[in-house]
Amino acid sequence: MARYRATLNMEYIKDAAQGFRWGVEKAAELGYRYVEPMVHTGWDLLSEVDFFHSFSMEEDPLLMKEICDRAGVRVSGISGHSPLMKPEAAVPRLTRAIVFAAACGAEFVNTDDMIKPEWMDDEFAWQMMRYTLTKAAMVAERHRVNVCIEPHGTFSCTSKGLLAIADLAPSPWINVNFDTGNFHLAALEDLYEGLDRVKDRVVHMHAKDISTQHSARERGLVTGTPVGCALGEGEVDWERVFEVLEPLDREIFLSVECGRVDEAERSLAFLREVLGDRLIE
Repeated sequence: MARYRATLNMEYIKDAAQGFRWGVEKAAELGYRYVEPMVHTGWDLLSEVDFFHSFSMEEDPLLMKEICDRAGVRVSGISGHSPLMKPEAAVPRLTRAIVFAAACGAEFVNTDDMIKPEWMDDEFAWQMMRYTLTKAAMVAERHRVNVCIEPHGTFSCTSKGLLAIADLAPSPWINVNFDTGNFHLAALEDLYEGLDRVKDRVVHMHAKDISTQHSARERGLVTGTPVGCALGEGEVDWERVFEVLEPLDREIFLSVECGRVDEAERSLAFLREVLGDRLIE
């Protein structure tokens, strides 16, 4: 039977325009015991003045861990999204995020293929992704961190494409972060059938619900979205999601991806109600 841990993607404070430390402390106050931070390279003005939640990888990773430890939460994974078809950017960013995650005690780094440039044909794109993931897999194996491919781009929003990307660099450390909201919005395949086809590789999930209004506006037109609504208040049938995952005999992190503090609070209450003792706290 699948078991779950709830974590909170730090995108939830975008609307609040607050910094990383504030977001971690608020997550703990809401009852979360894990967070999924977003990281960037270089220095960002908004993050430096605590108007944005992203954490610079120029900082000591143990500073991130220290902030979380003081609040009583842990880093479950890192949002290290890197354009796999752009190895000059993705290789240094993704490998650095893996090392950063390991230093914080995190188990996952999430990434995706992103959008194929117009000048690049499909064969070229797959070659570039294979190179990027081969380099990333070597680092992931050393540090024992899962690199998780998320449906969020040109090829990843079908089960076939998602698995094909994950298999480009055969490694037990390359797996799937299934984003329910992105898969729903892309509308290239039934959400629950797609999840069933990839479930054996799912070790992490972006638990993202999509409101009816959002779905009507963008479904079939996009391959993803930053955040959704509170869980249980949108188009995703969570009973069916958990029914698909039920046979898996392992823990899966559910990273809530919503856009506001109140939505994060309601999402955790929803998971507690639906999952009961299957939610490990």
